[in-house]
Amino acid sequence: MLKKVLLSAIVIISAIVALFCVIAAFQPEDFRITRSATIKAPPARVFEQIDDFHKWESWSPWAKIDPTMRSTYSGSEKGVGAAYAWSGNGDAGEGKMTILESKPPDHLKIDLEFTAPFAAKNLIEFSLAAEGDNTNVTWSMTGKRNFGMKAFSLLVNMDKLVGSDFEKGLAQLRSTVESGNK
Repeated sequence: MLKKVLLSAIVIISAIVALFCVIAAFQPEDFRITRSATIKAPPARVFEQIDDFHKWESWSPWAKIDPTMRSTYSGSEKGVGAAYAWSGNGDAGEGKMTILESKPPDHLKIDLEFTAPFAAKNLIEFSLAAEGDNTNVTWSMTGKRNFGMKAFSLLVNMDKLVGSDFEKGLAQLRSTVESGNK
């Protein structure tokens, strides 16, 4: 009797795992996470904060995650070719960002490469549009999900997880830029 119960449990668990794997495999490969905010400043003032990785320390949602994080800058001072690499604890991870395209004052494209806690390569874009005396800033991340990320996305809503960081970063960017208005 015990053997039948154990065998039944193994079959049921195996079926659940197999179903989970099939569902994960059929999830979309491409993803896009986007958030926007309005900042009371002209696009050029906002753009100067995002085009220079040295200035990200004041507004990035990840800048203070790990007080012992090691950061290095290379390439250009700002704009195309500027690069920022970091290595931190499990929360901060490890990776590198490189500015691929800088079109002041309205568009910035960044290559984002994570090496830890998992490998991923994504594209970050900032689009800025003047709206009277304000700037509408849109922050997007796009990329491809491997099987592991598809499975993880079934358990954790990545749009909410990363999107909340974008919202926090945009609020801090707003505060940084607008406090410079005074």
